[in-house]
Amino acid sequence: MVIPPKKKLPSPPVSAALGMAAAYYAYPALSALNLGSRAISWLMVLILFVFISVISLFRVLRISKISLLVTAAAVGFSLGIAARLNVSSQAQMGLPNERVSSVSGILLDDPRTLNGGSGLGTLKLRECGAEGGLRASASGNMTVFFPAESIPRLKEFGRGCEIYADGYLSSGSMSVLFNASSVHITKPAPALEQFRTGLRITLLDRFRSHGQSPWQGLGQGREQNAPVWGGLASALLLGMRDDLNVDLSREFRNSGCAHILALSGMHLAILSGVLAFLLRRPLGIRWASLAGAVFVVFYVFVAGSQPSLVRSAIMYLIAAFALWGFLKGSPFSLLCMAFIVQLVFQSNSGISISFILSYLALTGILTMGETLRDLFRGRIPPLVSGTLSASLGAFIVTAPVVIFFFGSLRPIGIIAGLVVVPISSLFIVLSLAALAASFIPVPLFAVCDFALTLIYRFLEFLVSLAGRVPGLNFSNPIPALVFLILFWFILLFIHKLDYSYRNRIAPLD
Repeated sequence: MVIPPKKKLPSPPVSAALGMAAAYYAYPALSALNLGSRAISWLMVLILFVFISVISLFRVLRISKISLLVTAAAVGFSLGIAARLNVSSQAQMGLPNERVSSVSGILLDDPRTLNGGSGLGTLKLRECGAEGGLRASASGNMTVFFPAESIPRLKEFGRGCEIYADGYLSSGSMSVLFNASSVHITKPAPALEQFRTGLRITLLDRFRSHGQSPWQGLGQGREQNAPVWGGLASALLLGMRDDLNVDLSREFRNSGCAHILALSGMHLAILSGVLAFLLRRPLGIRWASLAGAVFVVFYVFVAGSQPSLVRSAIMYLIAAFALWGFLKGSPFSLLCMAFIVQLVFQSNSGISISFILSYLALTGILTMGETLRDLFRGRIPPLVSGTLSASLGAFIVTAPVVIFFFGSLRPIGIIAGLVVVPISSLFIVLSLAALAASFIPVPLFAVCDFALTLIYRFLEFLVSLAGRVPGLNFSNPIPALVFLILFWFILLFIHKLDYSYRNRIAPLD
């Protein structure tokens, strides 16, 4: 007999995350009403007062569970307000924008290379200047476009260095940008950041070396013999897309598989899984998880703090605590805890597209995806049903946001992901093996090189084939949002009927 699970109220972390999300994302909409910051603050306090009043009412009625959930939502609501107010505002220049001809500050991230060789990065402003030697203090973060000739030097010094750039300001779609004509390094990064940059350059060089041994010299002529798969390996392991083939990157996007190139839970799960496999027997599962937690922190430090990767790392660390008995909770509760922690410590990340899509995608996998998986059980082979249900859940839940920001959907990604994701996972594992083999005699690397070249060509063929399928263009995300809501209710109704059907036929088996 198939017994449906008991209906449960959401856990306190879920309630807190919902309250936090409501406050964090509703605050700008209230600001757009031109009520004034004081009126908005009072409105938020009023809503919080309502929360507290409801808590008191439930306590009087002795409804303890609901009282706890409302308390958690109120706490989350307060944290959401604080996180939103902590988001850095637009860059504040001490001079009129039209007069600004130079900026200086600290490079906050690794500069990214764009098509044509130029690049961009985020600068924490300290000072701006104008013609005639005029200088003024500046604050906030600003996106800076760098000329192509400055990119190698910037990547050599890396994140954390101080720079001075000449150029001019221009208006972007959402903020003011600075277009640099020349860049000067005024101060190197701190020692820890220098270590990180050097390690990234060394690892990137290994994927360019085609298996040359360390004692054969670094750097000279290696790019000529670089393995064809090296750029993809660097992107999937280190988040560095400098050597990634532009056409391949476009095909991943056209095939609906662009998320595979963004460091996230899949990549972290593979890397930590390999480490756990190696350490579980000698250390035991608990100590192996602790070693994995140390590795995860180090890996995020080296790869960079992309929102999706940070989300995965926080979830891994919380899960490690749970394994030691400090915490208990479902995967969805862990996701909500990660949401709260990340918004508290990285308030700016909540407004990024990658942050929003990362959390929505995993929410779709853990909610709608699990419901679909139950429906597929016994009807579709388990090898396919898990990946298919996860792809459908993530695709449908993220569809309104994808349409809002990009204006199109690539449904072919649901099908393409069934093949591309497991093959990409195999590619990551073999890339790790090749990285290890590059530090020992060449023959072992040659075996990895041969296998990785075949897998790379197959991936190239798959994403190119899937990329030929046209996408769906939309001018408004509202229909997709309505479809999401209707589909979710219909799915839950079908799921309930399915339980009833299986309960009727189970005694006949």
